[in-house]
Amino acid sequence: MKMCVITAMLFLVLSGQCGILAGKVNKHKPWIETSYHGVITENMDTVLLDPPLVALDKDAPVPYAGEICAFKIHGQEAPFEAEVLNRTSGEGVLRARGPIDCEQQKEYTFIIQAYDCGASPSGANWKKSHKAVVHIQVDDVNEFSPVFREPLYRATVTEGKIYDSILQVEAWDQDCSPQYSQICNYEIVTQDTPFAIDRNGNIRNTERLSYDKQQHYKIMVTAYDCGQKRAMESVPVHIDVKPVCKPGWQGWNKRVDYEPGTGSKQLFPKMHLETCDGPLSSVRAMVELQTSHIGKGCDRETYSEKSLQKLCGAASGSTDLLPAPSASTNWTASLLTDSGRDSDLIFRFDGRQAANIPEWVVPQNLTDQFTIATWMKHGPSPGLRAEKETLLCNSDKTEMNRHHYSLYVHNCRLVFLLRRDFIQLDSFRPAEFHWRLEQICDKEWHYYVINVEFPSVTLFVDGVTYEPYLVTDDWPIHPSEIDVQLTVGACWQGGEVTTPRFTQYFRGSLSGLTIRPGKIATQKVISCLQACKEGLDISSLESLGKGIKFHFNPAQSVLVMEADDLESINTAMTKVSYINSRQFPTPGLRKLHITTTVQCFGEDTCISIPDIKAMVMVLPPSEPRITIAGVERLVWPAAQLRAPVGVALFKDIHIISTVTKTDATLSIARRPGVLELMHNLDYCDVLVIGEELDPEQESLEIHHSSLLGKHLDATNSTSGISIYGVDSMVHYEQAIRQVRYRNWKPGGLSERRFRLSCSELNGRYTSNEFNLEIGIVHSSEAVEHVNHMAVQSQYMRPVHHPQVVHTVNSDHISGTPPAATVVIVMCIAALVVIVVLGIYRIHTTHQDGSKEDEEGRKDPEMDWDDSNLNITVNPMESIDGTQIAEEVREEEPEEEEDEDEEDDELAGDLSSAESEDSDEDEETNIQKGKVKGKLEWDPSTLPY
Repeated sequence: MKMCVITAMLFLVLSGQCGILAGKVNKHKPWIETSYHGVITENMDTVLLDPPLVALDKDAPVPYAGEICAFKIHGQEAPFEAEVLNRTSGEGVLRARGPIDCEQQKEYTFIIQAYDCGASPSGANWKKSHKAVVHIQVDDVNEFSPVFREPLYRATVTEGKIYDSILQVEAWDQDCSPQYSQICNYEIVTQDTPFAIDRNGNIRNTERLSYDKQQHYKIMVTAYDCGQKRAMESVPVHIDVKPVCKPGWQGWNKRVDYEPGTGSKQLFPKMHLETCDGPLSSVRAMVELQTSHIGKGCDRETYSEKSLQKLCGAASGSTDLLPAPSASTNWTASLLTDSGRDSDLIFRFDGRQAANIPEWVVPQNLTDQFTIATWMKHGPSPGLRAEKETLLCNSDKTEMNRHHYSLYVHNCRLVFLLRRDFIQLDSFRPAEFHWRLEQICDKEWHYYVINVEFPSVTLFVDGVTYEPYLVTDDWPIHPSEIDVQLTVGACWQGGEVTTPRFTQYFRGSLSGLTIRPGKIATQKVISCLQACKEGLDISSLESLGKGIKFHFNPAQSVLVMEADDLESINTAMTKVSYINSRQFPTPGLRKLHITTTVQCFGEDTCISIPDIKAMVMVLPPSEPRITIAGVERLVWPAAQLRAPVGVALFKDIHIISTVTKTDATLSIARRPGVLELMHNLDYCDVLVIGEELDPEQESLEIHHSSLLGKHLDATNSTSGISIYGVDSMVHYEQAIRQVRYRNWKPGGLSERRFRLSCSELNGRYTSNEFNLEIGIVHSSEAVEHVNHMAVQSQYMRPVHHPQVVHTVNSDHISGTPPAATVVIVMCIAALVVIVVLGIYRIHTTHQDGSKEDEEGRKDPEMDWDDSNLNITVNPMESIDGTQIAEEVREEEPEEEEDEDEEDDELAGDLSSAESEDSDEDEETNIQKGKVKGKLEWDPSTLPY
């Protein structure tokens, strides 16, 4: 124990002595400069320091204590390191730990200290120097080329001017030093150009430029930095030369194509007004659509006058005094017509033509209320004192020359004469009504309507009301036995002259001249009849803003816009559009005329804006092909023709319209190669082929109820029946299916033929001519089979004779009258009585069927097409005849039960057919090409 204590004490004494010795050896700190400045070239690693990196220690040459072992760097993660080159001399070097990029950092500042090696090899008791500041600057290398700030430069100059600077291009360099990062020079690479560029990038023209000589220049420019390094890519510079500034509209096309059915189309989507920087206080622009050469002043529906009036809801009973020439309306055949007007019927009067209206056409019941309407185009009359030009005149036919009523033009005044008959008092009454209007002689189309509510007379011109400025009175006309003559285009003078003749000829154009007694036209109907289907429009009204004011004329052919600033008027002009709502518009050009007025502050007008003349080209529409299809041959018993309701001719008729254009906008169904359209029709005619109808024994009829709820009406004559009015093809189909033929004395007539054709737009598009032939089977051929049925019940089997299959309601089946038993007895007793009752039941059935027709149900009918078969039709084999036959079978002996079972099977077939949904049956039959109600038979058992 004592030995351990002595050893420890000895160790402590020795350790204290060693420490005292070391302190005596490493007495001084290393010494370095207080600051250093260095330079390093980017992408290099050696730093050149000023002064050099050297550390001194006063303990030298004592080993370790007088040597330098290390340099240490402090501060912000400087990318440098210091290395001791010589421990004895204390020399060191400063290096970069990695590549130095000037573009990332140009300068570095950090702290460095020197460390000696201590007092022993272990480095114990080392000492460090004071802190020295090191500032290093990175030298740049010209490694980047100049780059232009824009990929393309554009400028516009006015011809004839020399510019100090047209535009300035600018390049830049990524190098960090001023020497290499600055652009010292620009150069135009393109040779032989009238442009120059200075060292700042300003481009100027060296000569006056001419718009007529060259309107556009493209030059290439390059750049150099101060190290004379050239840009890798040159930049293009586009310079447009514009003519000397002339105020006006720019950015518009002279022609705009309009595709039918596309709705509203913008006319000037990029249009703007150039004012040459002139100060303005307001701008007024007027856009005019000129359509006077289209139809009657613009694109309107070209249906017949009767169809248009029906479409617009006008009262019925009007008389068309200028209809299209035909066999029944031949009084217009001698008049001049203006053809090529898109089926629009226009008559031209040159002062030598007039027409006498037949007496049967003239309205005879003019009361205190009536309406005269016409389209008129008229210019100034030749001569200083022009004669009266008569549109319409009702005058004495012979002996005297009294005008009862007339409508004429005199010195650009419209005058309506109405002399009433003497009734009770012999006193003055209003007789002449005068209007003085610019429209009468402006050579443009206008729609005139005269509403007479005697003694008041009102004129409407293009839907605007005008009261007469002058009304003169005259004596009433005393009654006489003299006939009157109504004329159009002149006035008839039948008395007080040697030779009766026309006088006061009209010079101008007329269309749609009608007279309607008993009622006057309403404002709504007048507006509808004269409405244009094309005009100007503004798309997106909400985008115009509050700074624009605009208004249209009633026809929407003139648009006036006003704004206080240039931006508002430019925005408004880009919204101006053309629209044509017709499905089949009239193709051709429509002229556009734009006039502009600019007002400056304190002046009326300061800038003159040239007018613009452009055009809208309405492209031709796709022409529809209207096709009528159905059964072309029917066979009916003569007894059926004698029935009060006759027979339906076109029960399975179908009308479709197709076009071959694939991009039509009104398509409803696509088929291979065609496109089906839905559009209106305006008339369908059913004409008799061969001899005309004999009104004493036959007729074509359509019940008025078949036209209810539709815009349709009908007229008939011995030559056929005409259904007219603007309505859908579906409604026309429904109406045509109700056309019935009656012949109460068929006699020896074996067949009748009819032709059906339809039209759209008053004959502009017409359908195919669908021919229908009906064969007539006379009762003498049917009597023989009736006799067989009555006497021999076995011949009632359905496989032996044609069986008529009908579609009727259950109430008809159960509707056997109480006299059925008597009928059965009479059938057994007398063949003639059976025939009479059979025909009676057929009549009753079809009378009930006519009521079903009005409710949209299908009539029973018998039709087939096989002219080679000689088939005899038994009139007892209708539904009611079958009922009678069934009752007969119920009374027969039991030994005929087998035959009864066969008849029951047939009745089951009939009842099951009757229970099917009629709509599904009709659709199925159309798809299979079959029609319900056709005769069915077993050809294997036919004895013919």
